[in-house]
Amino acid sequence: MTARLKPAPPLPDKDGVGASHLWLPDGVWPDLLTFLVQHFPAVTRATWQARLDKGEVRERSGERLHAGSAVRRGMCIFYYRELDAETAIPFEETVLYQDQYLLVIDKPHFLPVAPVGRFLQETLLVRLKKKLGLPHLAPLHRLDRETAGVVMFSVDPATRGVYHALFEQRHIAKRYEAWAPALAPALARSLPLVHRSRMDHGTPFFCMREVAGEPNSETRIAVLEARGGAVLYDLQPLTGRQHQLRVHMAALGSPIFNDDFYPLVRPCKGDDFSRPLQLLARAIAFTDPLSGAERHFESRRTLDGGGAF
Repeated sequence: MTARLKPAPPLPDKDGVGASHLWLPDGVWPDLLTFLVQHFPAVTRATWQARLDKGEVRERSGERLHAGSAVRRGMCIFYYRELDAETAIPFEETVLYQDQYLLVIDKPHFLPVAPVGRFLQETLLVRLKKKLGLPHLAPLHRLDRETAGVVMFSVDPATRGVYHALFEQRHIAKRYEAWAPALAPALARSLPLVHRSRMDHGTPFFCMREVAGEPNSETRIAVLEARGGAVLYDLQPLTGRQHQLRVHMAALGSPIFNDDFYPLVRPCKGDDFSRPLQLLARAIAFTDPLSGAERHFESRRTLDGGGAF
């Protein structure tokens, strides 16, 4: 099935947060309110009724929806996500570069790039929209909540596509650093090395895994520093699969220190900020498609080794 493109939202940002959207699935419901209560069991009927009364649920055409509005398959509705309580992330981002087209940020550990799950206001995108007054800001690539370092944003929707194309066509050079155990002697002797594998979705759903088949992921691995049994690795992903570096290091028998997903999923540590994942997006480099200038942005952050030394 061809993925649907996100339609233009008929609702403006609210406190820095853009409206969410949902394509209605197959099914039969007597009215919209019944559907919403059944589809979002964590949100009360009274809450949905209040949102509807305020005009904060709309069809993609902009039509205001009501509790008794008819529900039909393929309908696309927009609404605002809200959280009753949200933990403050006690770390601040740093602006590395800003012009009329690009914003480059040095992200701290634990801060999500965009709203997801139990994070809404405490996300990099929403913080920046509010602090810098940039309503059309959008991230150009992913960086895990657990990973710190360089993240690029598009400021101008009109030029967003040309910067997205850099990532799609692999014209962006990315370099990461990670503290992890030393590789087995046979592998260590072959450093620097290139690890290739086929990655697919695993279990639980938010994790990835290596499977048999033609490789669709590739990482160059070298050593920057060694302290006893701990090694600071230079990691250069030539592809951009979800959790690629974390999966590849775990597959080589050297999982990144403080990784709670690989090789095994550990219980959620909630709001414990004491054990940051020892992975840093150190630098991004590319030729600017608009100016032709050579761009290079580097994180000012450092990794502490996660208690390994």
